[in-house]
Amino acid sequence: MKIAIVKLSALGDIVHAMVALQFIKAHSPDIQIDWIVEEGFAGVLKNNPDITNILTVNLKALKTDKLGIFQQLKAVHGYAANNYDLVIDAQGLLKSAITAKLLGKRIAGFDADSIREKAASWFYDVKVACPYDANTIDRNALVLASPLGISISTEQILNKKPFLFFRDEDPQLADFLAKDRRTIVFVIGSTWASRNYPATRFVKIAEALQQQCLVIWGNAHEKHVAEWMARQSDTIKVMPKLDLNSLKALIAKADLLIGNDTGPTHMAWALNKPSITIFGPTPVSRVYQTDINKVVKSASEVNPYKLNKRDYSINDIDEQEIIEAARALLDSAG
Repeated sequence: MKIAIVKLSALGDIVHAMVALQFIKAHSPDIQIDWIVEEGFAGVLKNNPDITNILTVNLKALKTDKLGIFQQLKAVHGYAANNYDLVIDAQGLLKSAITAKLLGKRIAGFDADSIREKAASWFYDVKVACPYDANTIDRNALVLASPLGISISTEQILNKKPFLFFRDEDPQLADFLAKDRRTIVFVIGSTWASRNYPATRFVKIAEALQQQCLVIWGNAHEKHVAEWMARQSDTIKVMPKLDLNSLKALIAKADLLIGNDTGPTHMAWALNKPSITIFGPTPVSRVYQTDINKVVKSASEVNPYKLNKRDYSINDIDEQEIIEAARALLDSAG
């Protein structure tokens, strides 16, 4: 059987969907799984043994290059020549639903009551019902496995194998990994300012823990903030620009990750590495909380159907709560 998964973006959403692959392959070892993804995120899928082909599109470029639609249609039409038995749209957006429809004849996805862009469900032959406010990881596992007649339990996900893979990472990483201290990765950025824990609080966390704290960044502003943090504490170092392959490697080699609700933070969970995710205006139902993957949430109430980008309650989280959680995780790791 050949299936195509359409999950175009974003980084954290792709990671949360990838967990289902190992259970699908365990149930049906001969199944061919291709994944259609925005080319900027292809690196997170790379080297995964459960994926047969990573097929890229560049739909984001259409915002500035409308004529590029013809090139993208040509690419998707070429992928359709693989004659998929089933195409699963795990994104639930109109653009992903249309992409899925162009790829094959039998399409699966969420029903209209389970997604934000309800019209996307018009394109699906197999419709999966799951509350929109349910756990994000459970939702992804359900929409990918259910159309195949496979059930993935909470227990299976809790006992998952790491599912991010890297090869030939940046050799500079070795220079940043401490020999005499624990290595902690800080994820200081995200897509909204209101999701970002204050840099001053990250510095206080670093000073309290007195370990090797490595700050990753994704744009010029985040790099500027990271450099400011490094000037405030000798325990903080700024990482060079990392591609997704080397980012996976860094997180896999670290002892702990502390970060905002954003893709790189969720990669720690995927790699079975200890982590603390800091939440403000987004729901904690986006993650699994485990013995080694903790969350710290502000006091604000979150409506998962209508997120409030003006909710800056993350600023009110006492850094001591994060420091205590970090110490407990580091101590439990021995």
